[in-house]
Formats: sequence, C-alpha cells, structure tokens
Amino acid sequence: MAVILRVNMTDLSIRREEADERYRGLGGRGLTSAFVAAEVPPHCHPLSAANKLIFAPGSLTGTGAPCSGRLSVGAKSPLTGTIKESNSGGMAAIDLAICGIQAIVVEGMAAAGSWYRLRVSHDQAVLEPADAVAGLGNYDTVARQFELFGDKVSCISIGQAGEMRAGSASIAVTDVERRPTRHCGRGGLGAVMGSKGLKVIVVDPVGGQRPRPADMAGFRQGVQKFNEALMSHPLTGEGLPKYGTNSLANVINAAGGYPTRNFREGQFEGVEPISGERQHDVIVERGGQIAHACHRGCTIRCSRIYVDEHGEYLTKGPEYETIWAHGANCGIDDLDAIAHMDRIDDDLGLDTIETGATIGVAMEAGIIPFGDVDGALRLLDEVRRGTPLGRLIAAGAEVLGRTYGIERVPTVKGQSMPAYDPRAIQGMGVTYATSTMGADHTAGYAVTANVLSVGGKVDPLRSEGQVELSRNLQIATTAIDTTGLCLFVAFAVLDNPAALEGICEMLGGYFGRAVTAEDFLAMGTRTLALERAFNKAIGFTAAHDRLPEYFRTEKLAPHDITFAVSDEELDQVFAGIG
Repeated sequence: MAVILRVNMTDLSIRREEADERYRGLGGRGLTSAFVAAEVPPHCHPLSAANKLIFAPGSLTGTGAPCSGRLSVGAKSPLTGTIKESNSGGMAAIDLAICGIQAIVVEGMAAAGSWYRLRVSHDQAVLEPADAVAGLGNYDTVARQFELFGDKVSCISIGQAGEMRAGSASIAVTDVERRPTRHCGRGGLGAVMGSKGLKVIVVDPVGGQRPRPADMAGFRQGVQKFNEALMSHPLTGEGLPKYGTNSLANVINAAGGYPTRNFREGQFEGVEPISGERQHDVIVERGGQIAHACHRGCTIRCSRIYVDEHGEYLTKGPEYETIWAHGANCGIDDLDAIAHMDRIDDDLGLDTIETGATIGVAMEAGIIPFGDVDGALRLLDEVRRGTPLGRLIAAGAEVLGRTYGIERVPTVKGQSMPAYDPRAIQGMGVTYATSTMGADHTAGYAVTANVLSVGGKVDPLRSEGQVELSRNLQIATTAIDTTGLCLFVAFAVLDNPAALEGICEMLGGYFGRAVTAEDFLAMGTRTLALERAFNKAIGFTAAHDRLPEYFRTEKLAPHDITFAVSDEELDQVFAGIG
C-alpha cells in the first residue's frame, strides 16, 4: 500500500503513515490541494514554517498508463497568496510511485543557513546535510547526486532562485537523460522548498515495484483504447511529436493573439525565425532530437533536445511558452538566444513564463529596450549574482512593475499571463481571471475551441460561450491533473469519446471498481471546491477574478477589440462549485 512520508525539517524527523480517509485514493493535484486545504493555515505566510510543501504522483502514475508521469507539487503560493498546484514531467513521479510513495509532505523549517537532501527509496527515507551543493544551479546540483548515487535515481531540486526564496522560483525534475529540464514552474513553489532548507530530493526506485491495478484485464483494455485515441489524433499523434508545443507560434500569431512587446500587440513580425517549423529545421540540421519523451511511457513525445551550432547539448525544447515569453513578448526573434535564456532559467530554477514576462515589464519600464538580447541576458546574470535588481527580476512581473510604477503589468492574482492575449482569445481571458491559482493557461485551455476547433468551436472574439467553455475545461483539467496524465491528452479526449472511456477504464482497472465519466469529472469539481474554499478563507472574493483594466480599454490589433466578457459573466464561472 502506498504511504505518505511526513518530513519535518524543524526536528529532521521522518514519519511514514497510511493515508487517512481525507486522502485515500487521491493523487496529483487532488491530493496536494486536499493536503493544503486541510493542513495549511489559510493566513500563514507562504515562506513560514506553517506552510507545507506536498509532492504527489498522480493516481495512475507508475502503472504503465500512457503519458501518466506527471508530478504535482502543492503549497500556499508566495507569488499569488492563493492555494497552488504546479506539475511537471520527468522521471521523479514514476520513481516515487515505484517506491510506494503516495505523497511527501514537507513541514516545518530547517535552521537558518542549513541545507538538506532527502533521499527516498522503497524501504527508507533519510535526511542528510547538503551544504556542499548550496549556491549551485540545478545542473551542477543533480550532477553531483548522480555521481554519488548512480544513474538509476531521479532528482527534484532548486537552484539559486529557490535558495533566495524568489517569487518566480521553480522546482526542477530530472528527465530521462538525467538533466533538470522539467519544471514545476508556476507559483514560486521553489521558494517554499528553499524556505524549508530542502535543496534536493533523490529518489531511488531500485528494489521497488510498480503499482499493480486491481483489475489488470480491465486496466489493459483501457490502456489500449486510450493509446489508440492518442495516436490517431492529428495533434497528439502527429503534430506535437513533429513540431512540439511551439507549433502553436504561427497559429496563435495568425489568430492575432500572440502577445508582443508586453501585450501591446497581438502579432509579432519576427515570428517566423522563432516558430515551431523553424525550430524543427534547426534541430534536425544540427543533429538534435525531435519527438523526445520527458519521461518513460510518454507516447506523445512533444519535447525536443536543442543543440548549439556545434552540435552540443544546450537545452530541452524550448517549449512554446518559453519561446514566446523570451521572444515575441520581449521583441526578440533570435532562437539561439532564447535557448540560452531557457538554459539559464532552468539552471537558476526560474519559471520561464514569469521570467520572460518580467523581462518584458523591465523593457516597459525602460530598464532595457525591447529587442535587447544582451540586456535580457544581463538581467538573468543579475539574478545569478543576487543583486537588488536581480532579486526584483526573480520576484516576478507584478513586484517589478509595482516597484517601477508601471501600470501595464499582465498579471492576475500576482501571476503573469502566458502566451495568449485574452482580447483575441476571450476564453483564455475567462480562465486567467477565474482560475484558483492566478493567470494560468493550463487551468482551462480555451485555445482548444477558440482557435484549434478541438472539442467544437467558440468564436474567440465574442463573449458568448466563453464562460461555459472555461468552466468545463477547468473541471476536466483538474481531474486530469489528479490522475497524473499529461494535459495534452485533452486534445484526444475532447474529440474522441473513446479517449475518456479509456481513462475511466484505466482508473476503474486500477481501483477495482467502475469509474464513469461523471465520477471522473466529479474529482475535478471536488478539488476546485476545496481550492476555492481555501482562497475564500484567505480573503479572495469575486473582485479578485478580474483582468487588469487595460485589457478592457486598450484595443488590440489586428482585430481592434477589447476583452468583452462582463464581470457578471465571470462571476458565473464557478456558480455552484463553492
């Protein structure tokens, strides 16, 4: 039976326990949010000993279900002040499941200046001093762990940004090649890990066993049905493996929703040199790798390995959001420069969306001009050196904008908007405004129906239908996050009923009981209700579910449109869900 590890950083004790009724049968976001809602005082400071940091594989992770290797991390966010779950690919979630770990709950706070490594296997968990890697980036930190413990382990770590408790600090997870390229980026949860004095977690799956479904025949039936749906869909079976997530660049640019120069424009004249098609050609020409899986068992393989002009490894991807944030958002059309910035972000442990958005606000403030590649790299070096300006950059767009007196800061609840302008893709604006965790495209990816005609079609320039679209997607997404499945499986789910049938059959086979589509969606509804209740206890109200005012007053070219979904409509998104 899977166990919960309670790791107390104050007295350096570790306790193993079975899940009680509140947590039994949960995984991923469903489990992390349940812990935060039940055990974290709503009004606590996010960087205090009272906050808790929870690591949880999804309920299907480790079973062999396709694309189910996501790791959820949850806490009260130092960036937004809300409840927060951020998830990532990589190998750690699968390894934790093999070790029989349902969740790791990190509590308390180590003595100031002390750093620790948590080492986990199927039969033990120990805390050890990690002062030798203090001050190191993620790449050097994990390289030393592999030297010590061999190449079978996986690592979860923070870089310098997490150590300095920065609002945009991420938590890195090592990929199949043992590189710290997969990040739980959003919400500054790396700062919470840093506040605990926890530098790295090393997970050793040797000797463990994969979770075994109660009904193996039913489970395998679901796996086959689900995988066939994924492979037959044009996006998950062909588009994402070939061109990766950045295949969206030309699509969103053509739709007029590609935020350019800090959301001033909806189209970028330099999109072609940083597009997914160009990225694909550069990778192939240099001998990199397309169709790369971030964890074993991923059949979509949307990641890639990007090499420099000499054929040497530089970074993963970079992904669509990263290329946009450091590219069009900053007026930069140099793919190699963006790849260098991505490598630096991963090493420092910075959320690439928040960091690119913050550099865009720095350009808005006149700290450096738009399009200044060297200036952007200098700002990242300021973060590495821990200068006052570097700490402001690492604190996130809202803090930097407030410090420099900038009105045009594209944030909701303190978190930066991703790569879709809410005026041209109105459904995304609804999601940005109403998500329980600040502006977040993954919370309810309305691009599906607004732009891609996946799961139907809703006019992206009109308010009609956007509330229902965002609500339904937020519920379904939360359920997917609970299973440990990659969000990209939603493309097949929305277009092919067999995909959802496959998920329900996999869940039913694993738990040994029938799971219906209604049961699956109910997981999402219950989790959203917990998250909204926690935020309400902090003091968040409907007035916080709003976009910055300039999205209603500044028209966006080429459509010359503003965000049109009314406040009254936004207030109906979660009617009846807490």
